[in-house]
Amino acid sequence: MQDLASAPRDAFRGVRFVLTDMDDTLTHEGRLSGATYAALEKLHDMAFRVIVVTAAPAGWCDQMARMWPIDGVIGENGGFIFRRGENRGLLRDFWHGADQRAELREIGDRIRARVPDATLADDQPFRLSSIAFARPENPNTRAAILAAMREAGLRATENNLWVLGWLGDFDKLAMTRRVLTDVADDEICYTGDSENDAPMFRTFRHTIGMSTVRDQALSSYPRWITRSPGGAGFVEAAEAVLASNSARASGRADR
Repeated sequence: MQDLASAPRDAFRGVRFVLTDMDDTLTHEGRLSGATYAALEKLHDMAFRVIVVTAAPAGWCDQMARMWPIDGVIGENGGFIFRRGENRGLLRDFWHGADQRAELREIGDRIRARVPDATLADDQPFRLSSIAFARPENPNTRAAILAAMREAGLRATENNLWVLGWLGDFDKLAMTRRVLTDVADDEICYTGDSENDAPMFRTFRHTIGMSTVRDQALSSYPRWITRSPGGAGFVEAAEAVLASNSARASGRADR
């Protein structure tokens, strides 16, 4: 990892898509600042395609896709993408074609019986394609939840908030590939901060981690790292992308 401030001015030239994690990447201590929202809006107004790629539940993603200055939200670690449609409506595309709540609920009950300290995340009622447990402080409990998920046939990972599981061969990267079929890797810049961002860090050339990445043991790390955590770090990343593409004509093509 290298300090983003040391990146050449043209390091991100040719980037057209900015994909970003949300929790502790756009937010800091659970809050989205005005400066971070303004950075999203500036990218959007300068004709970059901005997609949030998050483990957050469908209920949160619905609001973001409807109201934020972005082009869509890949949610629940790749289970779906929500995009704004006509007349303020929402287009929903699921990896499996539909939600899987009933099956996941039954698996969740079995995991809680096996790991008594496992607690479902308080946003679980708003999830459609994943199951999330509040990330416990005890690493042994986290490992036990992950093991129980995998033995139940789920794919599983964790981030700074949740231990996550889902049915099917998807993750952030797989859904990104499905959505951006005709986009070259060099046209994408990804920002994130957690283990569930590792597949994106491994794959794309243009990757930026928030400063908190330094304190984590990840299976793959980003190429660049910001000096600030969370949303302030994302502002640094947005400014670097904008600076590399300063000749880009302002204004969205779809306006």
